[in-house]
Amino acid sequence: MAALWDGDAVSAARALIGAELYVDGVGGRIVETEAYKPNDPASHAFRGRTPRNGAMFGPAGHVYVYRSYGIHWCVNVVCGAEGVGAAVLIRALEPLTGLDVMRHRRGHVADRLLCAGPGRLCQALGITDQHDGAALDEAPFVFVPARASYARVCGPRIGITKAVEQPWRFGLAGSSWLSRGFAARAQ
Repeated sequence: MAALWDGDAVSAARALIGAELYVDGVGGRIVETEAYKPNDPASHAFRGRTPRNGAMFGPAGHVYVYRSYGIHWCVNVVCGAEGVGAAVLIRALEPLTGLDVMRHRRGHVADRLLCAGPGRLCQALGITDQHDGAALDEAPFVFVPARASYARVCGPRIGITKAVEQPWRFGLAGSSWLSRGFAARAQ
């Protein structure tokens, strides 16, 4: 698994499509990601290390959890060399296990919306700031690399205001579990 995180954020974002992520047995297949590099003005690492973004600077294969707009938790997978400040935002996953738990945590929403978006995903999986810095290969996390090659689509990132033109958002082609559709071509 270490080789997956050793590369840059864009390579890791592509490779995460089709992998599976579980927290305390609740989770599913990753279907949408976004890459954030340290020299990227949209990245939390752009202005350097702070107490808030410290986990983003490594080690690789750990998670960086932050609160978006003071409302939703978002989870990223740290990649690259320690100290670099690169990560991949997990934007959506296809629920496979623990749907009843997800439904309880998310309330009365359609199953398609349980994990369609980074805030929804964290709520459904029970991810909070208590997980910040945790390793993906240690409890409560279970990470399963993609077992097959999946067709991916690529396009500009969403939900940000800086560097929106970067085609660093990746999705599982044809998935109905994405947070938002893609207009771009397959990868």
